[in-house]
Amino acid sequence: MSDGPRPDPTAVEVSVVLPAYNEEDTIESTVRLTLSTLSEFLPSGSFEVIVAEDGCDDRTPEIATRLAESDPRVRHFHSDERLGRGGALTRAFDAADGETLVYFDTDLATDMAHLEELVESVRSEEYDVATGSRWMPGHEADRPTKRSVPSKGFNLLVRTFLRSDVLDHQCGFKAMSRGAFDQLKGDIGDDHWFWDTELLVRAQRRGLSVTEFPVEWEPKGDTKVDLVRDVFGMGSQIVRLWWQLSVRPRITTRVTLVAGTLLVALAVLLMTRYLDPREVIAEMRRADPTLIALAVGVYVLSWPVRGYRYRDILAELGFREDLGFLTGAIFVSQTGNLVFPARAGDAIRAYIVKVRRDIPYPSGFASLAAERVFDLLTITGLAGIVLVGYAVSGQFGEVAATVSGGDDPGQIAVAGAVGVGGAALLVVAAIVTSARSGGNRIRQFVGWVTDDSYGEYIAGVLERFVGDIQRVGADSTAFARVGAASVLIWTIDVLTAALVLAAFGVGLSTASLLAVCFFAVSVGNLAKVLPLSPGGVGLYEAAFTLLVVGLTPIGPAVAVGAAILDHALKNVVTLVGGGISMFALNVSLSTAAEETRELNEPEPVNE
Repeated sequence: MSDGPRPDPTAVEVSVVLPAYNEEDTIESTVRLTLSTLSEFLPSGSFEVIVAEDGCDDRTPEIATRLAESDPRVRHFHSDERLGRGGALTRAFDAADGETLVYFDTDLATDMAHLEELVESVRSEEYDVATGSRWMPGHEADRPTKRSVPSKGFNLLVRTFLRSDVLDHQCGFKAMSRGAFDQLKGDIGDDHWFWDTELLVRAQRRGLSVTEFPVEWEPKGDTKVDLVRDVFGMGSQIVRLWWQLSVRPRITTRVTLVAGTLLVALAVLLMTRYLDPREVIAEMRRADPTLIALAVGVYVLSWPVRGYRYRDILAELGFREDLGFLTGAIFVSQTGNLVFPARAGDAIRAYIVKVRRDIPYPSGFASLAAERVFDLLTITGLAGIVLVGYAVSGQFGEVAATVSGGDDPGQIAVAGAVGVGGAALLVVAAIVTSARSGGNRIRQFVGWVTDDSYGEYIAGVLERFVGDIQRVGADSTAFARVGAASVLIWTIDVLTAALVLAAFGVGLSTASLLAVCFFAVSVGNLAKVLPLSPGGVGLYEAAFTLLVVGLTPIGPAVAVGAAILDHALKNVVTLVGGGISMFALNVSLSTAAEETRELNEPEPVNE
């Protein structure tokens, strides 16, 4: 920050912020016109103009510094990196002295004759927030089609989905009281162009008084909005804000449990339309009980491996625990995932290691994240490897024929799975390469697609994803052990499914049986990532069935029966192990769920 001798901050009533990014051609004239306009209706010393310069790479910083040094009413906030338009505004308003906070675009597209009305709407305490409007009836701005059509479409979507009464959300000519800003700044999630819209929507939801008045507006120069990248990003922001305001506050444990149960019931009803349940039950009764029992025994073997892998992950975080305790903690958490929706059991494990071994919650959640990373990498990698195996064995033509064979549900499922598998190979390779390189270039890659805050959020998630691997991968031996354990865990899962399918006497060769099960189990577990039902019941069976039917001559009744038995026996083993572990560790599932719910409780949203 650079500024000259400033007037008494306590005397400043109005702070005008000019967000500036590469404005060397206009910033000086804009600052001077702003000062002269403010002086026409405000007392001397009662206002300030802040240039919120946002990582410019032109002469804007030099000009802003000179202006601040020559006029005590001007302040300059410099940033070496892009904060985003909303980020720059938030930073400047936080440091501003006035109780009335104003901002407008530096190109002065809005006629400055409206500045007094904007300022006085809030300064008079008549309204909490005021905004100019280019789209009020009888005052529509004359804009080029390429800018007016997206703008009107965007405002229509905001009014429809976010229940806003404002006609023009993105007009860069707004004011608010200090109290309104303090209430809203912590809730606004965007740091770029959507900041304006979110400000208005959240102000209305909080019951603040918002006024919109028509302004004379003339487009100046080229817009800095990228009509592909930013419009896409702002569309995703509408979805994000709609979810936060209208959906998430209503998602309680009871609601998700009921919704998940209804989805499973609906899936069963739809299945009966195409398949006779009696035929499925008959096929299940004919399954070889010896092979089913063997499948149970094989699946049980995966649990100590899970404990071993979790022990290695925690060791890399600086915590050393015994194998039995960790295996029990995993049993309890997986039981929680079967009982509660949205994978709530994952947080239960963090609770167990905290109260029983005093491992801090951040470390507990970090260990869970690392484990999930390796799970996802392994199952997606397995799906991709199977595709390669089909190609090497010369059977890829059969898969391709199945994919292009029509609109049968099985064929559609295989087509989707092929896409998932192919993409998985590329994503796994990119993530592992990035993780093992010691660098993290995720944000740079996401920045090529979008630079709005939603993209920043996605980049942050992916960075943590890679960072969790890097944490374990810092030790090459530990990375190899955890990776090998993950492959073994999911190979056992696949062998369990293969034994179940073989119990139905399907007549497939061992190679074909394993190949289809590797693919079906991988994609089935990827489907379970969607937290639509407790334990992914229904999602796994659907994905497994469609892939088996699409890739083999096995009939739907057998495929459904095998999918149900496979998932059921795995869930029964989990529940039995979870019950024993809860007794051994003296842990109450309901108490653990309540404790962890408080940790993840979203902040209330006033509507």
